[in-house]
Amino acid sequence: MPANDRGRAFAAVPSGHVVRFERFDLAGRDLVARAARPEGGGLVDKFPVRRPHDVGAPRATVSAPVSTAVVTTDWRDALPVLSGTSVTLREMRASDAPSLFALLTTEEVARFISPPPGSVEGFERFIAWAARQRAAGAYACFAVTLADSDTAVGIFQLRSTEPGFVTAEWGFALGSAFWGTGLFEKGARLVMEFAFETVGVHRLEARASTRNGRGNGALRKIGAVQEGILRKSFLRDGEYHDQMLWTVLDEDWRAKAIWGGGRMILH
Repeated sequence: MPANDRGRAFAAVPSGHVVRFERFDLAGRDLVARAARPEGGGLVDKFPVRRPHDVGAPRATVSAPVSTAVVTTDWRDALPVLSGTSVTLREMRASDAPSLFALLTTEEVARFISPPPGSVEGFERFIAWAARQRAAGAYACFAVTLADSDTAVGIFQLRSTEPGFVTAEWGFALGSAFWGTGLFEKGARLVMEFAFETVGVHRLEARASTRNGRGNGALRKIGAVQEGILRKSFLRDGEYHDQMLWTVLDEDWRAKAIWGGGRMILH
C-alpha cells in the first residue's frame, strides 16, 4: 500500500467545499475523533480527524421541504436512494472505489480537501468505514451518480457535530468534469431534504477556504447564509487557511426554500 495511504480513509466534497478524510489504523479499527482539532476544517474543506484513545460521540437529526424520491426507512440501517432530475444519490459500494479514486484525487479536486486515500484500496476502506459510521448514526455519505449511469462521480457527506444530529456539517466533492453542470445544485437539494426531513437536523453548516471561490459560490447559490470567517481554521499542506462559515437552518428550508430549475430560490 502506498505510504500516503496508510491509516487513512476518505470523505469528500466538490473542490472548494469542505471534504474530510477520516483515519483508522491498519487493522481497520476506527479511530475516535479528537475534539477541537485545529486541522479540522469544515465540510467543505475537510472531515474530522480521528485518533486512538480520544473520545468522540455521534451527533445529529434533521427536516425540510419536498424531494423527488426519499425512502423513509431508518437511514442507519441503509441509506435511502435519493432521486432528482438527472442525478441519483445512493449508498457507496466497494465497487465505487476505482471511479472515486480516479475522479477525486486529481489536483484540482483535492486542492481544498484533506488528502484523499492514495489508492483504490484506500477508498475501499473509506467506504467500509462510512458504512460503520452510518450504522452508528453519526455519519452519512452518498455516492453521486447520473440518472443514466450507476458510476460514482462524487460524494456528499453529512456528519453529526453534536449529540442527536441537531447540528450537522456537510461536504461534497465532484469530479472536475462535472463542475458547472448543475449536478451539485441538484444533489445539494436532495441532501438538504434528507438532512432536514429524514435525519432531523436543525442547523446545517459548511466551511470553505476563503481561497475557494468555486466552493463559496456554490454555497451562496443554493441559499446558504455566510455567518463569518473562521481564522486559520484549516490546515492543508503545512499552511493554515481562513474559512468561511455557511449555514442553512431548518426554518429557512421550510419557510423560504422553493426549488426550481436546479436551484433554491429564497423569498
